[in-house]
Amino acid sequence: MPNSQVLIEKIQTLPPDRVAEIEDFVDFIAAREHERALGRAAAASAPAFAAIWSNPEDDEYDGV
Repeated sequence: MPNSQVLIEKIQTLPPDRVAEIEDFVDFIAAREHERALGRAAAASAPAFAAIWSNPEDDEYDGV
């Protein structure tokens, strides 16, 4: 496992504009991970909704 303290120490040696760049990158990675987690959650819930989504009353909407 990476040592967070070593990373923090490295970041602290950088000029402020580079620290801001790293912060933006970390925010980007966090947002991407959040989107992936939402995608995994949606895929995991699909079987639970299959019975609701697949019914004769809604067949006319399947071709839309």
